[in-house]
Amino acid sequence: MNGGLYRSTHAAPDGRPPTQDGVTVVSVEETGPEQPGQSSSSGSTAGQSAIMAVGSLVSRVIGFVRNALIGMVLGEAVGDAYTGAQFLPGQIYELLLGGILSSVLIPLLVRRRKADPDGGQEFTQRLLSFAVVMLGLATVLVVLAAPLITAIQTSGDTTTPAFRELVTDFSYLILPIIFFTGVSALIGAVLNVRGHFAAPMWAPILNNIVVIAVCGVFLLVFGTDKDLTPENISGAELTLIGAGTLLGMVVQAIGLLPALRKVGFRWAWRWAPRELGLREIGHLAGWMLCYVGANQIAVFALVRALNTAGGEDNPGALAFNNVFLLMMMAHGIIGVSVITALLPKMSAAAAEGRLAEVSDDLSRGIKLVTAALAPIVVAYAVLGGPIAVLLFEGGRITNADALAMGTVLTVAAFAVLPLSISFLCTNVFYALQGNKTAALINLPVVAVRIAGYFVLAAILDASLTAAGMTAANGVSYLLSALISLAVLRRRIGRLNLGSVAASLLRVAIAGAVAAGLAVLVTRLLPGSGAPDGRIEAIVQIAVGGAVILIAYIGMALLLRVGEVSQVVGMVRRKIGR
Repeated sequence: MNGGLYRSTHAAPDGRPPTQDGVTVVSVEETGPEQPGQSSSSGSTAGQSAIMAVGSLVSRVIGFVRNALIGMVLGEAVGDAYTGAQFLPGQIYELLLGGILSSVLIPLLVRRRKADPDGGQEFTQRLLSFAVVMLGLATVLVVLAAPLITAIQTSGDTTTPAFRELVTDFSYLILPIIFFTGVSALIGAVLNVRGHFAAPMWAPILNNIVVIAVCGVFLLVFGTDKDLTPENISGAELTLIGAGTLLGMVVQAIGLLPALRKVGFRWAWRWAPRELGLREIGHLAGWMLCYVGANQIAVFALVRALNTAGGEDNPGALAFNNVFLLMMMAHGIIGVSVITALLPKMSAAAAEGRLAEVSDDLSRGIKLVTAALAPIVVAYAVLGGPIAVLLFEGGRITNADALAMGTVLTVAAFAVLPLSISFLCTNVFYALQGNKTAALINLPVVAVRIAGYFVLAAILDASLTAAGMTAANGVSYLLSALISLAVLRRRIGRLNLGSVAASLLRVAIAGAVAAGLAVLVTRLLPGSGAPDGRIEAIVQIAVGGAVILIAYIGMALLLRVGEVSQVVGMVRRKIGR
């Protein structure tokens, strides 16, 4: 869900071009003839990548501001109810359209754009007309079923009737987001296959700005003097936040319309579902629906566990989601960038049967991702408390609440690398046209994830539930990576695992040295790893971060970690120039 909500990891994170079987859709030249009003320069891969990278970074920063303000405005208890209600449209959108869009509909639009004399214009109009109607009907049915859905999601001995009722009330206001999220995604797909990536990347910023403005109005009108709880939140307070969240998604969808005109696409109502080839679409979408459905069952179990454990004194859905955003930021900026760069090359090699090259690229990708993410992992593990205090403390989020989020972030640090490696392996399957294999691997992984949720929720103290859910995710990512590597070894042969293991060991040693030095240094600073306020947090992050970066790079160079040496050499050459 745009605006920074937990999403299943099959979905392409922000900034990644759509892919089918690993083939990245990158330019007008690749997707068909230039249409009226379409700039030929939009096909520049390098230019589009830069725009997407900047848009992704800006969007994530503003998203953090948004989430921090939500926490300050609502506090932990009401914030958990709000976040739980926000999970629902994300889950349902993923089931209806999320995975199918990237794996089926975008490639279908690409093929029709190449084959049809009008560049796929009429087919796209038919598809949009059908999708808008189906999204509208689905959204109405889901809104009507909101009490039943939230009752299942929030059932538990520790959830109060007031909390369950609040989640339902928020859901009535927020669930219509499903429709506008779907429309926004469909417009983005139309733009992407026409070589335009900028608008879909920047549009979520409009969403975040609207919600930030709504939070500002809330603070001005209602203040933070009242201890906001599910029992005492007023109808006006609930409506302002819920309707404001919906308004943000509406503005995001509307913000994409000018870009459609820019690429020469004209909207026209064409109701002809029989001419869409729905049977073919359904067949192609089957395995992806299996993949997505399994993930959404896991998300449902996750939200139920978090709602059961969360409360005024325990980090719940709000804390988990804030930390998940930080984890996905590291994965999105580093992991996805590496994957996006390698994927076209791997796809071409796979299509021509050059499996040894696919294996080499996979090994190279694992090494690059690990070397680049290691210092971020160390920073999250050692500086989790200061980072959480800096980003989330304020308003109704106390220092203790922020430090509790820091504990969750420390656990999340160990999930970042398995997430990126498993994501890389999944995309190798797509490059090999192995969607079915990826879906089948995902089934036992999700089963382990859900089992971890229930077991850890049962044995851990409620204050550690969010950390436990994060740990369960990490274990499932690791399992996914291990199973995927084993299957890929049988599929494409030698994976150079000896070389990969040696590189991982050197990176681990460099990271451990950096972590040890950072722990020693931060313990000597005011706050001693648990800062009391943003000033102490900033000092710890600045000093500890510098120690981590210098120590990691120094040790990596000493241990001859090739990927780090290449980056350092490139920087030196640029400075020399």
